[in-house]
Amino acid sequence: MMYAVLCYSDEKAVSAWTKEEDDACMARLATVQQTMKAKGKLGPVVRLQNTDTATTLRKTNGAPVLLDGPFAETKEQFLGFYVVDCETREEAIQFARDLTAANPDGGAYEIRPLRIYNPV
Repeated sequence: MMYAVLCYSDEKAVSAWTKEEDDACMARLATVQQTMKAKGKLGPVVRLQNTDTATTLRKTNGAPVLLDGPFAETKEQFLGFYVVDCETREEAIQFARDLTAANPDGGAYEIRPLRIYNPV
């Protein structure tokens, strides 16, 4: 089963990291990713640009409305995601636990099964 591991954190805090802090965090996360990659279970890993670069197409009863920004209702923003192929939900949860250990500065990882509609 394919799972998405969605990454949420305080964008302002992450954006305030120095290049060295960001590089160190990404190196720790890469170490965790390597385990899944070696098993052939790691799909795309995506880091999103900041929310000030986002555009939202809001569905309405009439014509859709195009808005600047993501308009999230929380203090944490969606920063990126992993796609992993896990045999069990528990395996996906363990991967997220390992990511948390590598990047423990708040935020959340949401684990969600995927339905693949257009495989590569």
